[in-house]
Amino acid sequence: MAVQIFGVPGLPEIVPGSDLAAMILTAAAEAGTPLADGDVVVVTSKIVSKAEGRLVELADVEPSTFAREWSEQWEKDPAVTELVLRESKRIVRQLGPVLITETHHGYVCANSGIDQSSSGAHGRVVLLPVDPDASARRIREGFVAAGVDAAVIVSDTFGRAWREGQTDIAIGVAGIQPILSYIGQVDPHGHEFKVQAICTADELAGAAELVKGNVSRVPVGVIRGFAFEIDDTAVIAPVLRDQTRDLFR
Repeated sequence: MAVQIFGVPGLPEIVPGSDLAAMILTAAAEAGTPLADGDVVVVTSKIVSKAEGRLVELADVEPSTFAREWSEQWEKDPAVTELVLRESKRIVRQLGPVLITETHHGYVCANSGIDQSSSGAHGRVVLLPVDPDASARRIREGFVAAGVDAAVIVSDTFGRAWREGQTDIAIGVAGIQPILSYIGQVDPHGHEFKVQAICTADELAGAAELVKGNVSRVPVGVIRGFAFEIDDTAVIAPVLRDQTRDLFR
């Protein structure tokens, strides 16, 4: 099986109300790589958030007493700290100036996924999409309406336990089963798999990051030739490990 990975260059600055599906289709066609049936389109969450208006001006944020005191201790912006707290349902770890939180979606990440880079203006931050699965579905529906049956993954950059560096992972999916289970299958030596399940959505998100990057201005990657299970009922929830089975939280 041969797999191609390519970026979609030429997208303009995304603003609230932007039609991402239409813009991606146009940019891909103008780049000479029009989207095709069976593609997996990986869309950086930041442009999804921008299109959905998930932008906050720090000057409009009134920090709580805790946010002010904690931020003063660690020389952080109290408005950012306040947003981190608002976007989380709990603090998982607090080590020095680092806050690892669990977001309302159930993601465990630094600073509730809030990002100040490429926000479009100084003093503005980008929050994660409210419902990344719904965001992915809307983009996929736009593709399908235009005659292209492509799956969609919304990705974001997360750190990882025990390892330095970050990688892109899937935070929302549409039209693709996020996990490939080998449980019940048998290897060539007769060993039956009991727990093996591959998060293909994360692997595809990481692969697409190779052609995107933080400073390339290419926020969309396309993976072509990968065989996946089409599923329009799929959501990211099965990827999130329940706290009762989490040995490290």
